[in-house]
Amino acid sequence: MQPAPSEAAAIAAVDALRREFHDARHHAWAYRLTPTGLERSSDDGEPSGSAGKPILAQLEGSALHESVVVVVRWFGGTKLGVGGLVRAYGDAAREVLLRAAREHVVITRRIVFEHPYEVSSAVEQLLAQRGLRPSSEDYGPSVRLVFDVRVDRAAAFAAELVDRTKGRGRIVDDES
Repeated sequence: MQPAPSEAAAIAAVDALRREFHDARHHAWAYRLTPTGLERSSDDGEPSGSAGKPILAQLEGSALHESVVVVVRWFGGTKLGVGGLVRAYGDAAREVLLRAAREHVVITRRIVFEHPYEVSSAVEQLLAQRGLRPSSEDYGPSVRLVFDVRVDRAAAFAAELVDRTKGRGRIVDDES
């Protein structure tokens, strides 16, 4: 398994392993780039669905993104059949993924919130209850706070900020 922040990086990783193990018969692979985006696989000459899909299933089951897995196989004279290939490729991918270093990444959404000074105590109380701190603060004619909030919690947090200020605070689209 290797990191693959883009489709070009995933293909480059596959190509590098093809060059390194040029004498192998098959270089089956799968990659996933983003939680909602691109994923592809290749059986590389094996029967359809017997190599790339089991590798991709292991990536999906591991909830990994921006990753590519390549399983290199030399033909040893024994025919495994489609079921045997599915198990062999899936097992190889699973073993690699169990041993791979992982980096946990939380996807966030930036929220910029402006409010008048008079409602600062309500905002500070909410932040204390949630254990949150802004990533930046600007105290000019009004208070401008920037938060990086988990994407799945961003809409509720933004609504609660506006609610706590009784509509006197507002979400600002730009960060200028």
